Amino acid sequence: MLIRKEYIGEDAILGIRRINKDKEGLIKMLPLRQRDILLSQISKMRSESRIIEWLNTRVLLYELLGQEKIISNHPSGRPFLLDRSHKISISHTRGYVAILLSNKCYVGIDIETISDRISKVADKFISEDEYINKELETVHQLLHWSAKETLFKIIRESEVDFKEHLRVLPFEPYQTGVFEAKECKTQNKKTYQVHYEILEDAVLTWVLDRI
Repeated sequence: MLIRKEYIGEDAILGIRRINKDKEGLIKMLPLRQRDILLSQISKMRSESRIIEWLNTRVLLYELLGQEKIISNHPSGRPFLLDRSHKISISHTRGYVAILLSNKCYVGIDIETISDRISKVADKFISEDEYINKELETVHQLLHWSAKETLFKIIRESEVDFKEHLRVLPFEPYQTGVFEAKECKTQNKKTYQVHYEILEDAVLTWVLDRI
């Protein structure tokens, strides 16, 4: 089910879809010309959950653009549209798929289900001098992780150490807002404006980077 379709300025679209597990229903929601190709691709997948995730992504893309588009992948796994009409970033978590599109910006998006399991691995990606509000620890840690996932997609580099190369600047987590995060992996060492939102059971972060 489409739960968000939001235009960001004149050149970006953000969409969130709640995962639908009806495989046949999802296939029927896609353009007729794509169905034979998609069925051929699905036949090569072994995991039913992967098929459902994959179909929901294609349905969401169609819901956002209203046009037939093919998603392909670079050798690194990073997605791109075959016709190069938009930059695309995709994220999945339990129950959701999210897409950010732009024809003028590099894009990064991440959505993460809220779970206290993040605390068990937080020291792997959060530096000692990065601020965490202890009263909102789980959500704050998850926003750090989500933001760093988003930056990883934006900078398009391999061998990125989230703790060493990516840093979230201090902020207090509210329901929605913007905070800064920077990377030191590339020569640019750029600081980004990370938009975030705390949903009912997930956190969302996204970045637009002007080309």
